[in-house]
Amino acid sequence: MGAVVSKGFLLFAQNTDDVNYIEQAYALALSIKISQSDIKSVSLMTNCKVPNKYSKVFDQIVPIPWTTDTTTVLAGEHRWKLYHATPYEETIVLDTDMLLLEDISVWWDYCGHYDFKFCSRIKNYKQDVVNDTYHRKAFITNKLTNPYYALHYFKKRPQSLEFYKVLEFVCNNWQWCYDKFAPNEYQDWLSMDLAAAIAIEISGTHEQAVDAVSPLEFIHMKTPIQGWIPIPVSWQDTVPFVLNTQGDLIVGNIKQTKLFHYVEKNFISKHILTKLENLANGT
Repeated sequence: MGAVVSKGFLLFAQNTDDVNYIEQAYALALSIKISQSDIKSVSLMTNCKVPNKYSKVFDQIVPIPWTTDTTTVLAGEHRWKLYHATPYEETIVLDTDMLLLEDISVWWDYCGHYDFKFCSRIKNYKQDVVNDTYHRKAFITNKLTNPYYALHYFKKRPQSLEFYKVLEFVCNNWQWCYDKFAPNEYQDWLSMDLAAAIAIEISGTHEQAVDAVSPLEFIHMKTPIQGWIPIPVSWQDTVPFVLNTQGDLIVGNIKQTKLFHYVEKNFISKHILTKLENLANGT
């Protein structure tokens, strides 16, 4: 591991037979380099081979610690390890199927007052704040907090480490934890969002982890929260979109802001990737 940098973004990617998460991470890293004015360092936690072209955009590539076989949906048995893998003193974690579209320096300023902080607010592409009752039934019926693991911050501090130890326990014993803390609207797979909510409940860190005035937010493109009736299979087949030469992502004639969670894995086409590469290269 290289020299410690004070702040940076950390991504986790482990390819599957169906999804090239390394390519997604590459696209996200390019968007970070393009959009950020100050903190542009981005590292990748993976055990996959990273093509040389892709590896150049990452400041560090860190192997997954304590490697075990991936057996759960979305590799939850690895994702609690981010605290232990990060090369940074302060880290923002992002899911790979995202693009960072605007400078978010204010997020670092706000989160710097805390040991760790989770996003708990999402918007649809129309920029409306959404209370997701479609996907979050287990959170609502079990009266849990509403963290989104796809966007969270942590600092290398004892309290953060303690929280991640609890999260490790939840991930490694998720069925028992679900039975105890989330028996209603039971989810039969390891969700990092639900695991984080249960870890917050166990550790009693509700006010530390989530708050209403946090600036952390992202645009979530799951189709059931866009307000469309009937609910379509794909948002890309429902609303026009373009990434223009200035780096603006326009969806349905609305400029998307801050962090865009595109969800659908085929969004990163060769055309989008080439646009991002050209923007990163200043061409």
